[in-house]
Amino acid sequence: MDKVVATALEAVGDVPDGASLAVGGFGLSGVPNVLIQALFERGIGGLSVVSNNCGAMDSGLAVLLAAGRIARVTGSYIGANKEFARQYLAGELEVELIPQGTLAERMRAGGAGIPAFYTPAGVGTQVADGGLPWRYDGHGGIALASPPKEVRAFDGVEYVLEHGIRTDYALVRAARGDRHGNLVFNKSARNFNPPAAMAGKVTIAEVEELVEPGAIDPDAVHLPGIFVQRVVALTPDQAADKKVERRTVSAPSTPGTVNG
Repeated sequence: MDKVVATALEAVGDVPDGASLAVGGFGLSGVPNVLIQALFERGIGGLSVVSNNCGAMDSGLAVLLAAGRIARVTGSYIGANKEFARQYLAGELEVELIPQGTLAERMRAGGAGIPAFYTPAGVGTQVADGGLPWRYDGHGGIALASPPKEVRAFDGVEYVLEHGIRTDYALVRAARGDRHGNLVFNKSARNFNPPAAMAGKVTIAEVEELVEPGAIDPDAVHLPGIFVQRVVALTPDQAADKKVERRTVSAPSTPGTVNG
């Protein structure tokens, strides 16, 4: 039952080239940076990644993306990641963009053993009708487009069929975890981490604080250890290394004035 692995490098030691990964995090919040860095150091490439976004600035999955280690991304947000956009438009990267809620549910469904489900999200758009560019040809044309999906009416309302997602591995980050793999996430860092963990056949969690079994109240567990196969305890420096994507600071008020 003790799932603790000594190092991140050891935890990802059997991840092969071409593996599929579900990765937790949203922007820079709740991203398993240490495990991602370990994959980078191992030189693993040709990866198919399922994640809300593909890193930001020089952090998270952006490390693997910039090194050309990612072949395909299933996500919902490109944002200000200029390298992500460049590789996509240049035809170097295959990208399946799907609605954010659908992405979360596809991972959760895969982990729950649900092969497919119907949702109203995307009906009447290219999400359902097909034709979304998955890969460009590098000259402005579309080399590979999304296929149409089944649409069915229930009680007079149309829904599109979406398939559950299962991946070879999942990488997540938690605030606390015990040796059995039970995890607790901190506030917004909870985001995509639980469904990503459920989607992986082998889930690896980096935890900021490792505690003994029984130290976490069962009612406080966000993800049961049944979904986690390996746990890596972060050092204090690793746990404290949390970047901020954008800092917005208001100008100091001048005495006698009112801001806004």
